[in-house]
Amino acid sequence: MSGPLKVLLIDDHPLFREGLRSLIAGQTAYAVLGEAGTAREALELVRTQSPDIVVLDIGLPDADGIEVIRQLRAMSQPPRILVVSMHTRLDLVAESLRQGALGYVLKGSAPASLVHALDAVSRGDRYLDGAIVPQVLLKLDEYAERRSRPVDPAYDTLTRREQQILRLLAEGRGVATIAAELFISRKTVENHRSNIFGKLSFSNMAELVHYAVRMGIIDVNEDKPSR
Repeated sequence: MSGPLKVLLIDDHPLFREGLRSLIAGQTAYAVLGEAGTAREALELVRTQSPDIVVLDIGLPDADGIEVIRQLRAMSQPPRILVVSMHTRLDLVAESLRQGALGYVLKGSAPASLVHALDAVSRGDRYLDGAIVPQVLLKLDEYAERRSRPVDPAYDTLTRREQQILRLLAEGRGVATIAAELFISRKTVENHRSNIFGKLSFSNMAELVHYAVRMGIIDVNEDKPSR
């Protein structure tokens, strides 16, 4: 039977590394091989000690953590990588996984989350911190929604207010109603409507409604409010 998996801890905060070491010491499946506080130390240890798993903080003082992941995965015997970080930015999470990390856990998570993550990564499975999952799913939904809609560069020339008024007009609201809802004058609404018609080359309201339906701005299955 093989021994415990060798784990290398990479974090520039000694106290946090000490906490990780204590946590992992209670798990018979793993043994801490060593620690590093910089990317340079970490890469050298990986080359000489060949750990099975690297627990990495991407906020290192001497290098971009994403670049460290890339270099680790480019080695002849690359370790499996679990990111443990305070960063919740979805672009960092996504890029960490894209470059080869198998897991991403937040530093504020419960100790059990780290153990579950280690177990998953040791099997070659992905693991994502539960606190991040809802944000990731929301972003995926937004991305899927954008991909499913037609793209029209002319729509992007509209201001945020013009886009808002376009939707309200397409839903069947009149100028007076829109003015009251947005706390602006009727004249301002009329000016925005004129700009919308000019930028999108509409000749009449029927064209505006058809455009809004085609672009997914309104749902034809929803009940429209009365004018």
